[in-house]
Amino acid sequence: MFFRIVRDSFARKPRRKALTAVALALGMAVATATLSVALDVGDRLAREFRSLGANLLVTPQADTLPLEIGGVDYRPVDAGAYLPEATLGKLRTIFWRNNVVGFAPLLEVPVSAWAVSSATGVARANAQGTLIGTWYQHSVAAPDGSAFTTGVASTNPWWRVEGRWFADGADECVVGSTLAQRTGVRVGDTLNILAGAGGKALRVTGILSTGDAEDDAILAPLAIAQELSGHPGQFRRLLVSVLTKPEDEFARRDPGTMTPTEYDRWYCTPYISSIAYQVQQVLPGVEARPIRRVAEGEGRILTRVSALMWLVTLAALVAAMLAVGATAATTVLERRTEVGLMKALGAGNALVAAFFLSEQVLLALGGGGAGYLLGIGLARLLGRSVFGIAPTERLILLPVVLGLAIAVALLGSLVPLRRAARFEPAPILRGE
Repeated sequence: MFFRIVRDSFARKPRRKALTAVALALGMAVATATLSVALDVGDRLAREFRSLGANLLVTPQADTLPLEIGGVDYRPVDAGAYLPEATLGKLRTIFWRNNVVGFAPLLEVPVSAWAVSSATGVARANAQGTLIGTWYQHSVAAPDGSAFTTGVASTNPWWRVEGRWFADGADECVVGSTLAQRTGVRVGDTLNILAGAGGKALRVTGILSTGDAEDDAILAPLAIAQELSGHPGQFRRLLVSVLTKPEDEFARRDPGTMTPTEYDRWYCTPYISSIAYQVQQVLPGVEARPIRRVAEGEGRILTRVSALMWLVTLAALVAAMLAVGATAATTVLERRTEVGLMKALGAGNALVAAFFLSEQVLLALGGGGAGYLLGIGLARLLGRSVFGIAPTERLILLPVVLGLAIAVALLGSLVPLRRAARFEPAPILRGE
């Protein structure tokens, strides 16, 4: 009898039920889309941020005080400590090795340079500057025998070159746009370099634009800087680009004061501080420091975007609940005679509420299922328009969305059911 009454209710008022189902479907569609994007937004934004540059700086622990102007180290080549290039493959052994997008060693060498025009053979003005040795796309062998290609192409993909980048094993270089404009260097010219340990003739393959100190420098393969500085197989600084989770108060704690359980949780979370700690473990004698202006800026943006997604989800659920409440209130008023008859025949408030709530649960299951399918399509559209790629489809969201739909339907029905509980059968049956 119970299920027959519920079934007859759907047959008598199909439009009202359809309106409730549509309201739930739209609310659940928005919730599904925002939840799908919110679950992926951290990884998506973290990868987008990695195109803005490295977020971890590694230097020798025993280094002298750096003399940096505009991010370039102007210490003499015989001052300060150096790190061995051969140990960099160990970065592929840390716990969060798959979060390492790339790394690039740097070695700055003060040089004198003059260019020879490729067209006329005439030498251009002599200039004092800095040659920065690094990798563009260099293959690094990991201890397990695998190879990893890395360099500034991975750590600074937003750098733009007019022409092409140098080949890592060739006598080539790219010249910063500011230096090129000041000296008249063009692509194809030969750049003669003089440094303390000797000289080198490099072919200019491109003009580099970064908007930073590199615009006034010469970038060449690391091996050339090592040869000119007299430090073969060594470098001064290492820029590392890693995917991280925004830091919270727990991440900023000193690991030495943590309990074993807290330490395991901190170590196994991709905080910038825990990854820096792991880098120091595999590269003895180094100091790994987060580049705070990058790491903190990323953390703030990630936190705010995630909060926005959850806020939109909450707003969609509240809107659906209000729509369900409005239709439920109208339904209760329309069926007050039916409620009065049931109470006159001995039905209590609990049984009357069970009839209405059963209807709402069935509507929630139908509307939630339709909303999930609609939300998956909306999430794909939103993901492609914002990140250029659709979010990962998670089937685990289906029971979550159905549960939210049921909760929204039940919460939206509470006020109308309280009104139904106050109905007295006698006045209703008398038509009052």
